[in-house]
Amino acid sequence: MKGKIGVGLLLLTVIGSILFWPASRSDADVRKLYIYNWSEYMPPEILEDFTDETGIEVILTTYDSNESMYAKLKMLDATGYDLVVPSSYFVSKLREEQLIRPLDKSRIDHLENLSPLFLNKDYDPNNTYSLPYLWGATAIGVNAEFIDPSSITSWRDLWNPKYRGQILLMNDVREVFHIALRSLGYSANSKNPKEIKAAYRSLQQLMPNVAVFNSDAPERPYLSEDVYLGMLWNGSAFKAIQDNPNIKFIYPKEGAVLWMDNIAIPQNAQHIDEAYVMINYLLRPEVAAKISAKIGYPTPNQAAKAMMDASFATNDVIFPPTAIIQAGEFQSTVGEANPLYNEYWQKLKTQQ
Repeated sequence: MKGKIGVGLLLLTVIGSILFWPASRSDADVRKLYIYNWSEYMPPEILEDFTDETGIEVILTTYDSNESMYAKLKMLDATGYDLVVPSSYFVSKLREEQLIRPLDKSRIDHLENLSPLFLNKDYDPNNTYSLPYLWGATAIGVNAEFIDPSSITSWRDLWNPKYRGQILLMNDVREVFHIALRSLGYSANSKNPKEIKAAYRSLQQLMPNVAVFNSDAPERPYLSEDVYLGMLWNGSAFKAIQDNPNIKFIYPKEGAVLWMDNIAIPQNAQHIDEAYVMINYLLRPEVAAKISAKIGYPTPNQAAKAMMDASFATNDVIFPPTAIIQAGEFQSTVGEANPLYNEYWQKLKTQQ
């Protein structure tokens, strides 16, 4: 009898343990972070290491344009994601439409690692809403096998009739108008209808030289020798040069197109604590160095450069000298002038 009672108690104990065992890794217990970022812009190993260290599961969704990101955030009323990575002039747009929230700087470590060259820009004064993640420059790509690089010093050189059918332009309205405006002596962020129209007229004259609009791996047409000259991102140029040393990258005298992709928190993000944990993680110099080396674009994290391979950290294609940065102009919002840019852009492309 005693033995039967003992077995019964044991069974009750086991059943009770199963029924009331804590679900230590259930969906309700796992901390999560939803990131909306450009494709191939945050290496998987970085996210894996972050999860291993913090226990926070990262759900990454990607987009291929600022416009796509904006439309999704707008549709969702800035919910569904905890971090987004808008480019410079879209930070202004998101801020003005209250789709991103001010940052609580008291919760952010390692701010001193960011170079002052990339802070306090006009699209986000005092970095109230965003912090720089990666940045880049658009300048001139040249295939030295066909064109003497020393003969190319200016954006205006792209207009030379001898380059008919040889030019690559980015498939991006603001970048293309940027080079026309700067070559005419205007701000690349002009809102003046007369200046924008003058840039359009100038670009009409450039069109016979244009072989292709391409913002999808723009180094490829250079490597396949479909084009010999045109616009090129510095990260794409770095990749191209590895495969073909004849590809050269030239910063024009009017200044390069400068852009920055920035970390921001949507207004109605649901996982604020986790978002700040990730921001602090990304600001670590060793993490920033790994991202830059993997992606091929420069980091604004000045402390990270000491941790990079010297051949990468000292490459002027990847990290333009200070004078080049100061001569360039970062893209910013053009507000009510946007429809005019888009109208001229559509006219320009139908002329191709």
